[in-house]
Amino acid sequence: MTDYCYPKAKRLLKPDEFKSVFNQPLFKIHNSHFMAFAYDSKNEQARLGMAITKKRIPRAVARNTIKRIIREQFRHKHPQLPALDLVFILKKSTKALSNDQMRQEIDEILAKVISKQRRNLATKTQN
Repeated sequence: MTDYCYPKAKRLLKPDEFKSVFNQPLFKIHNSHFMAFAYDSKNEQARLGMAITKKRIPRAVARNTIKRIIREQFRHKHPQLPALDLVFILKKSTKALSNDQMRQEIDEILAKVISKQRRNLATKTQN
């Protein structure tokens, strides 16, 4: 049975963890509204961090909704994700997007993370 919980072990909590992801990302994945930074994790599982700023989304309710959607999509895709630290940021306001459209964009990013990491692993094993 797959474990879909979201404990502290699956989160980036400390500023140093966020800094390492932002300063030396393994790769970045862009979307129209979101961007994800990926970094090789020292852990055995993927971890999630979010930097959803007040500058882009002034209302706390909207920021929390976006975070909730990102967490939920991450939680469902976690079993397929490689051991990476992921940080999601917002490129522009999501005011025009519905929750389903946000879910779809986040799913696309997570699918790209999975495929990109598989390609990286394949090239490492060939060398």
